[in-house]
Amino acid sequence: MNALTIDDPARLGAAAAAQAIREGRLTAEALTRACLDRIAARDPVVKAWSYLDADYALRQARELDKRPSQGPLHGVPVGIKDMIDTRDMPTQHNSPIYVGHRPGQDAACVETLRAAGAVILGKTDTTEFAAAGRPAVTRNPHDSTRTAGGSSSGSAAAVADYQVPLAFGTQTGGSTIRPASFCGVPAFKPSWGAISREGLKVYSVTLDTLGIYGREVADFELVCDVFDVHDDTPPAVISGRVAMCRSPAWDSAGPGVSEAMELSADRLRAAGVSVEMLDLPASFAPLGDMQRVVMHAEGRAAFLNLARAHGHALHDDFHSRVENRDGITRAQLLAAYDRAASCRVEFDVLAGSYDAVLTPSAPGEAPVGSKPGNAVFNRMWTLLHVPCVNLPCITGPAGMPIGVTLTAPRFTDRSLLRAAAQWVPVIAGDAG
Repeated sequence: MNALTIDDPARLGAAAAAQAIREGRLTAEALTRACLDRIAARDPVVKAWSYLDADYALRQARELDKRPSQGPLHGVPVGIKDMIDTRDMPTQHNSPIYVGHRPGQDAACVETLRAAGAVILGKTDTTEFAAAGRPAVTRNPHDSTRTAGGSSSGSAAAVADYQVPLAFGTQTGGSTIRPASFCGVPAFKPSWGAISREGLKVYSVTLDTLGIYGREVADFELVCDVFDVHDDTPPAVISGRVAMCRSPAWDSAGPGVSEAMELSADRLRAAGVSVEMLDLPASFAPLGDMQRVVMHAEGRAAFLNLARAHGHALHDDFHSRVENRDGITRAQLLAAYDRAASCRVEFDVLAGSYDAVLTPSAPGEAPVGSKPGNAVFNRMWTLLHVPCVNLPCITGPAGMPIGVTLTAPRFTDRSLLRAAAQWVPVIAGDAG
């Protein structure tokens, strides 16, 4: 990555921008204005934002510039996925039911961001209720004929296109990691439960997890500081051992995925890292399908009120969940819960002797169109509740980004980020 100058503040990562503001080399207003200028130039094509009030964003920034540093994100603009509540901006869920809806209070994560000094820049577009139904209108910043992925479409595209240094999304299947791969930007899905979900539209209580998009792994480390995400013990010295796991979904790998995996492994080995194959036991094979069982079964309860109250104003995808058109039985749901619980313990042991597990982020490049894309390579990891980091790796045959994921045992988020920070230039081919 080329060195960035303060003359180009919109391209700074959150950690670098926060440091520049602390040191007096940059103001919150100048940074926010640079982001707004970039949005004005690019968002007619990218369409990442569902709500943006430039004057209000600048007022927030000016107020922060008048105060002593309020916290680690003082003066840093952040985008918020439009199914996360904000007290001063609409939360519309990309649903006709919620057009103009103002919830009156912030989600816990937004309130924490404000307490850390962040500028809440605006709301980013999402698949309807971050679940199904209407896709986001957001386009991939590298090719406007292609999807940015979903459901965190706007958050991924806005960070990838230098419209905001940091943005929040969510993941129930692959809604953070897959768009990051499609858009060529780093992303972090913490361990399930590490950051409060209060104030988000719930799809699946077992799966829903906040996700973060940034420019550098240091941005995720800063967010972990803000949200007090920590391991039981401080991150140890990196051992230099990585497991390469194609996962049970390997048959779904499209063009470029095998190259990304093999090239990542080769680059790590060239940097002195030991890369070993990890073939998961047969007990893991059904987890992808079981994630879908959990998601759809829990979605019955999540959308029941909207189906009963709003009828045809609610997309048929959600009526399908409520009516259980998949025919999911309670026995299937219990089997999924039980298998997931046992495999979580098993994976923690299997992965515990490595710094990270290397696995695909998506089936390939972002497809043409507006659909979110296939979560086949993400479902298992979301069900296992493990932390995941997408790292950009290669450009595929169509000229679009393809990333890889590093994952690790539950609640080893900081150790995983330490390893990712060391290896991101290696995997991207920028080392040396």
